[in-house]
Amino acid sequence: MNRRMVIVGGVKRGVKIGGGGPIIVQSMTTTDTRDIEATVSQIVRLQQAGCEIVRVAVPDTSAAAALPRIKERIAIPLVADIHFDHRLALASIRAGVDMLRLNPGNITDPAKVEEVAAAAATAGIPIRIGANSGSLAPEFRDSHGRATAAGMVASALQEIRLLESLGFTDLVVSLKGTDVPMTIDAYRAIAREVDYPLHIGITEAGTPWGGTIRSAVGLGVLLAEGLGDTLRISLTGDPVEEVRVAYEILSALNLRQRGVVWRVCPTCGRTKIDLLMIANKIQQELTDLTEPLTIALMGCIVNGPGEAKDADIALFIGTRNGTICVDGEPVMRAVPEDRLVAEFVKTVRAYKKQKGGSR
Repeated sequence: MNRRMVIVGGVKRGVKIGGGGPIIVQSMTTTDTRDIEATVSQIVRLQQAGCEIVRVAVPDTSAAAALPRIKERIAIPLVADIHFDHRLALASIRAGVDMLRLNPGNITDPAKVEEVAAAAATAGIPIRIGANSGSLAPEFRDSHGRATAAGMVASALQEIRLLESLGFTDLVVSLKGTDVPMTIDAYRAIAREVDYPLHIGITEAGTPWGGTIRSAVGLGVLLAEGLGDTLRISLTGDPVEEVRVAYEILSALNLRQRGVVWRVCPTCGRTKIDLLMIANKIQQELTDLTEPLTIALMGCIVNGPGEAKDADIALFIGTRNGTICVDGEPVMRAVPEDRLVAEFVKTVRAYKKQKGGSR
């Protein structure tokens, strides 16, 4: 089913979600929204990492009052995350946000939803209906009070049908659960029911190590099936890491690439140098690269030459020295171990300069 397109941030400069376009990467700030300096600073870091839409919590009127001053200092669309109190949604619309996120599990009065929809329509901003497994209304839980895929779908559909009856269809839909198989089932089911763009994610996925794995498994399945028009990786900690993980997942499925795709040998008994140390140093030196580039760092000559042929720039190790290749051809041979990092980074910089890319 082809998904509709929703534009967040205005027709001329807005970000397009759905309609067959690129999958959009989102994140959410962890700062107190009332702290304007801290929030803007974090959003700027997210922008630099490649975040394309950012969401902020609006727990009270003071947070809503901060939104105009935040928005004027950032370069990506701003989404207000609303729970419990529909008046905060109205205040956020007046503050000039680019999108609302409403939770059908805790704003349930149809009259209040209607009021918000009317204001959003007047302002010309879309609404994301964000159903979460942890905040489903009781009537959508099973007999034991647990969340289910069917319950999340039913909750989202009830809100969708209400908004449709009001003539509001500028919608994005999400059904995020903490249980990966349940979340996959929920998205598959909602995709059969509606053609609105889907915002996908595994909610409360965890700390960066475990949360990255859970997100990659769940979202990898959905993305491989063609489901998902925008995504957020929910990790505990610095949200910049969410953006990095998002692009890594998209890159693994050849859906989008930002920066370097790293092919690094896992090493074995044939490896004669500390490849992990070398790879870490090279990656640290090249964190600023944002344009697509494939780099292979290989620990021996078994797969090294083959990977070098397929990479833009490659390093493969002999005994205590290495060979650097560009576009599949050796450009430096027998580079000593103590010069590998410096010479490789210099080669990458020269390559990017020659190609006219970022430095």
